[in-house]
Amino acid sequence: MQSPLFQHVELQSHERYAVQNPQLLRVALTGHDDVLARKGAMVAYQGLVDFDGEYESSGRRRDRAATGEGLELMRCSGQGTVYLANLAQYVHVVDVDRDGLTVDSDYVLALDSSLHTEVIAVDSQYGISGSGKYQLNVVGQGKIALMTSGMPLMMSVTPDTYVNVDADAIIAWSTPLRVQMQAQTHSSNILRRRGNTGEGWELNFLGRGFALVQPSEVMPPQNAQIGEGLRGQYGNGGQNRNNVWS
Repeated sequence: MQSPLFQHVELQSHERYAVQNPQLLRVALTGHDDVLARKGAMVAYQGLVDFDGEYESSGRRRDRAATGEGLELMRCSGQGTVYLANLAQYVHVVDVDRDGLTVDSDYVLALDSSLHTEVIAVDSQYGISGSGKYQLNVVGQGKIALMTSGMPLMMSVTPDTYVNVDADAIIAWSTPLRVQMQAQTHSSNILRRRGNTGEGWELNFLGRGFALVQPSEVMPPQNAQIGEGLRGQYGNGGQNRNNVWS
């Protein structure tokens, strides 16, 4: 039997995390350090690998319920190879150092179990209740695999060059950066989109570091279900309406 399909063979790598192809992550487990992955992200595995639900403290459950930010994870342990993917999104492996990384949890595919996460708030410059944004701080040393809808743009932030990013397109940024949420230049229309431009909230970054942006302002549906009305069409939340993933 012959087909171009047979060219897509397993990647051989000594790295713990290796991008099998732009939309598929290969993770090697040696029986020592576990990997935490997004629930349901496993598409294949080899070897003696166990998948268990990751314990979530009551405090973290409350934070996730109140903010919508947080991770539902499974623990991958044992010896073997695990392949992870989510909705054919593009996969990127990032080394987290002592400076830390701030991410949108919707775009986390997997991370080392040694890393610590905490929900933080990004406040609006207007101080209006409910107009801020919640993100996830990742601290420690290890690797994290992020996902983007399309190939991303890495923007450099310096003291001389600040960066503004659409709040719906940001994926992650360097934790030491100073960040503020802002809308229109005058507060009377803050709760509306910017006239006929279609633009709304944005994040302003100052300091030294980077901001990772995806070429999409709409998140693909998470946990979509067949035959479940709006949930089946859009997944969790209404932000997925009219996008290419519907």
